[in-house]
Amino acid sequence: MTRASARHILVKTEAQANDLKQKIEGGADFATLAAEHSECPSGQRGGGALGEFGPGQMVKEFDDVVFTAEVGKIHGPVQTQFGYHLIEITSRS
Repeated sequence: MTRASARHILVKTEAQANDLKQKIEGGADFATLAAEHSECPSGQRGGGALGEFGPGQMVKEFDDVVFTAEVGKIHGPVQTQFGYHLIEITSRS
């Protein structure tokens, strides 16, 4: 079975997600921004890291990105019922 690990930053608005994405692309540290801005407890607990998971463990919109998009890139904003995510796929096997 496919497994992946990812980290994310969850914010309330698409504009906020886009702003943070620009900062990361400009060299800002993903984990630092996750700790400062993410609405998800994972932001405080490890720079947005979600650990390893399989298909179906996350909401569909999140899964669709994590199990199909390029590893090592920042994807998003991805809208889910929780808000807007920036997702970095750290590994997939």
